[in-house]
Amino acid sequence: MSVTAVPIRPLRKGSVAKLWIAVGALSLGAAALAYVGTEAQVNTDPATFFAKNGKRSGVVTTPTGVQIETIEEGTGPSPGPNDIVMVEYEGRLLDGTVFDASKQHGNQPAVFPVSGIIPGWTEALQLMKKGGKYRIWVPSDLAYGPTGTPGGPIPPNAPLDFDVTLVDVAPASALGMPGAPTGM
Repeated sequence: MSVTAVPIRPLRKGSVAKLWIAVGALSLGAAALAYVGTEAQVNTDPATFFAKNGKRSGVVTTPTGVQIETIEEGTGPSPGPNDIVMVEYEGRLLDGTVFDASKQHGNQPAVFPVSGIIPGWTEALQLMKKGGKYRIWVPSDLAYGPTGTPGGPIPPNAPLDFDVTLVDVAPASALGMPGAPTGM
C-alpha cells in the first residue's frame, strides 16, 4: 500500500512573523470594539441609560421607572403581592458584573415571597406570567438605594439588571406561610 505524498511549499522568510502580526492586530481590534461597546454602557449615568433603554422596542417602563422586556411570554397566572414565587434569575450591575444568580445557590430556582424582596422586583413580578422569561432593569431607589449592600457586591445608587424566569407561583397559604385567615 502506498501513500501519495503531497509536497508542502516552504514558507517564505518573514511569512510567520507577518501571520503573527496579523493575528495580534485582529485581537487588538476585537478588544477595542468590545471596549467601545461596553464603555458606553458603563460610563452612562443611570438617568441616560434608563431614557435610552426605555426607547428600545419591547421595553415597557412602569410609572415608578422599572423597565421590563418580555423575552418569552408566560401562559400561567401572574403572582399577587402575598404569593410565593419560584424563579431562576441572574442579577448584574449595568457594567455586566454578575452579583447574584439562582444557579449560585445549589443550581435550584429561588423561592421567596413577592413582597419580601426589593421593591422593583415586587412590582415587576406582579407584571409577569408563570412560565415567562423577562429582563428587568431596576432603578437604584427601588433596589438597594444609597447604601448598596455594605461589604457586598452592589455599590451605592446602583441600578440593577436581571434576567428572570418565573417558574411557578403559589399562594402563601400553600406553603404554610402566615397570611389572612382562611374563610375570610
